[in-house]
Order: sequence, then C-alpha cells, then structure tokens
Amino acid sequence: MRYPALIATALVGLASAAFAEGSELYNPAIKHMPKDGVVKLYGAGGPHTAFQKVADAWSQKTGEMIEIIAGPESKWSADAQADADILWGTSEQSMTAFLETYLTFSSQQVEPIYIRPAVIAVQKGNPKNIDGFEDLLAEGIKIVVTEGAGVYNTSGTGTWEDVAGRLGKLDDVTGFRRNIVAFAKGSGASFRAFKDMDADAWITWPNWPATHGDVLEMVTLPPERQVWRDVNVALSPDADDAAQDFLDFLVTEEAQALMRTEGWVR
Repeated sequence: MRYPALIATALVGLASAAFAEGSELYNPAIKHMPKDGVVKLYGAGGPHTAFQKVADAWSQKTGEMIEIIAGPESKWSADAQADADILWGTSEQSMTAFLETYLTFSSQQVEPIYIRPAVIAVQKGNPKNIDGFEDLLAEGIKIVVTEGAGVYNTSGTGTWEDVAGRLGKLDDVTGFRRNIVAFAKGSGASFRAFKDMDADAWITWPNWPATHGDVLEMVTLPPERQVWRDVNVALSPDADDAAQDFLDFLVTEEAQALMRTEGWVR
C-alpha cells in the first residue's frame, strides 16, 4: 500500500528537479552578475529598433550607457544569464518561456509596457491589392506566417490562427491555411521567407513594415480581426542602479512618441 505514495513522492521530486534545472539553454555554471556599470537589455528582435531610439535619447540626457542586445535567443542566452539587467518579451507566452532559462527573474517581476496589433505586411506597392483578411483567402495568394513549431520562442506563435479564427468560422482557418507557403521560426526567418518566396502577405507586427519600407507595406486588420500582444520587461533583482531609471524613462511621454513610430502604444 506504500507504493502509490512512494511513486507520487518520486514524481513530485522529478518535477521539482526539472523546474530547478530550467530549459535546455539554462547553464547552472553561469553566475548572474549584472552589476557592471552598463545597463543591458536582452530579448527577441522586433522591439529592439524602437528600444534603441529610446536608449539613444536616454544616453544623450544622462550619459548612461545602454546596450540593446536582440536576435534569436540561442545567440545571446549565455551572455544574458551572466549579465542581463533587463529582459524583454515580445509577448506574454514568450516571456513565460524565457523565465524557464533566466531563473534570477520571476513572473512577479514582469511588467507589460507596450502593446501592438497584428497586421498584414504586403509587398511594396501592394501588387495584389490586398485590402483585408478576405483577400488572403483568394486562390493563389502566398502567405508567410511566423510560428514557434514547438521548438522556437517567438511572439508570432499562434497569431495567424487567432486572426483567422477570430470570428469563429472554421472555413476562414481552412482557407487561410491552404494559402500558407511558409511556417517560419521567428520574424527574421519570416522576413527572409517572404522575400525569397516572393510571397504576397505576411501576418506580422507593425514594426516590420515601419523599419523595412523599401520592401514592405502595411495593411491594417479591421477591429473584429485584430489580435494584440504586448511587449513586457523584467528587471533583475541584482541589476545596475540605472536600470530602473531607464525603465521609468521607457514609458515617459517622450519615449512613447519614439515607440509609436514603430507601432507600439500604451
């Protein structure tokens, strides 16, 4: 009769150990020591271009050095485990995944600071005259979507499905899916696929058309189709003293004006 209790105890122990070990990127040999005189923010690409505008304005005002490190997580994970003052997540599910690796940070420290809607990016000049969601269901339209595919942390995971299924019509999801030509892991990969495959549309975020106007134009979705996801930040309890000051500046009116240039709003 003791066996069920022993099995349950063992399972709890295994679960606790798995939680303590973190994700595959987590390296327990790395000691988190961010207090080095330089405020460093790490996160996925996308918000980084707007953040850099704010960081430049902050540095001009204060003389404080800010480093914005962005891109695929695998490229900066070890550095972030060592010296990240601030993490940003490009969605709530993205930040939740980050917290499996950066164990110094906790969910209680996460603060949503801006939000943006999913949009349709089309080729410059909009040669297919795409005006809204229904145009994406037409025969021959080539769509790129961003997906994590269970192995990649990206804000785009599930976004296309949320847009297509927003009205509760299965045919919308079916018709949209039929026209998808690439499920790309991350926005950078999606942008490359969009160009390489000469695609007609890409479900993405406003910052991409805003920063790649030579290639992309933006088509907004109507309110009934819009899906919004936030960008959020988490401050290390061991961060440089100036890190909190920068986060405070990041939501000021001056910073909001800079963030709006790439589609981020509060």
